[in-house]
Amino acid sequence: MKDNLVETLVGAAVLIVAAMFVIYGYSVTEADGGDGYSLNAQFDRVDGLTIGSDVRMSGIKIGTVTGLRLDPQSYYANAEFTIGGDIELPDDTSAKITSEGLLGGNYVSLSPGGSEDMLAEGDEILYTQGSVDLIGLVSQALFSAGDEESAE
Repeated sequence: MKDNLVETLVGAAVLIVAAMFVIYGYSVTEADGGDGYSLNAQFDRVDGLTIGSDVRMSGIKIGTVTGLRLDPQSYYANAEFTIGGDIELPDDTSAKITSEGLLGGNYVSLSPGGSEDMLAEGDEILYTQGSVDLIGLVSQALFSAGDEESAE
């Protein structure tokens, strides 16, 4: 009988800790839906960008990537993201996919323009720059350096 009580108490403690992790996870990821608006942007490549990636301006998170899909007509990647309702962006804002570091994840970095017209729900950011293929750049540099040595 004493063993059953101990097992029940340990099980209850495990459930309480699990519930605390779930609550913490929702608070960190802002899964409450909050107020905000949706924007779209088309990129030539979105390597390393995933649903849930950050959207940042001046290094501060202002939104989240909510969808990625391939446009069957243009073959560009269409990224959809939400921006906090308290942030108004000019319609000439530019978006680029940047890396947090050499081994870090990618995120969308927004740079506001100078227009007086603001983006609204469902608008598209027209000025974009896709992600950079670091492995391709390194291999291109290595192979081009090898070609120069063989030419001598």
